[in-house]
Amino acid sequence: MAGETTLTLIGNLTADPELRYTASGTPVANFTVAATPRVRDTSGGWRDGETLFLRCTIWNTPAEHTAESLTKGARVIVSGRLGQRSYDSADGERRTVYELTVEEVGPSLRYATAKLTKTTRETTTAGGGPSDGRGEQPPF
Repeated sequence: MAGETTLTLIGNLTADPELRYTASGTPVANFTVAATPRVRDTSGGWRDGETLFLRCTIWNTPAEHTAESLTKGARVIVSGRLGQRSYDSADGERRTVYELTVEEVGPSLRYATAKLTKTTRETTTAGGGPSDGRGEQPPF
């Protein structure tokens, strides 16, 4: 869609991805990425900036792959569509949260190595067209 805000984020998982299934059986995984920038201070040294915590959601087969492959503390590269939603908290306050609907996720190889296992690819969807791995998605 035109006008979507896309974002690529590099950071660490704060916990293992949480995999669940919708009522229709569609897999969805949720996880949070913590990204802390490093900035130079006035003495020329480095210090940590303020940490950004961003909730992420990934759907379908990639959700299962994410839950199987990544664990708490893993440095990841995540790319997707940034969205926001508002809700009323238990104490009656209106709150807004920002979430990333993930299109791609993988381990960062800057400080680690990874062994990949290629899975078999689905060739068609129920409608007969090619599968893009997206399926059921939230409205934003």
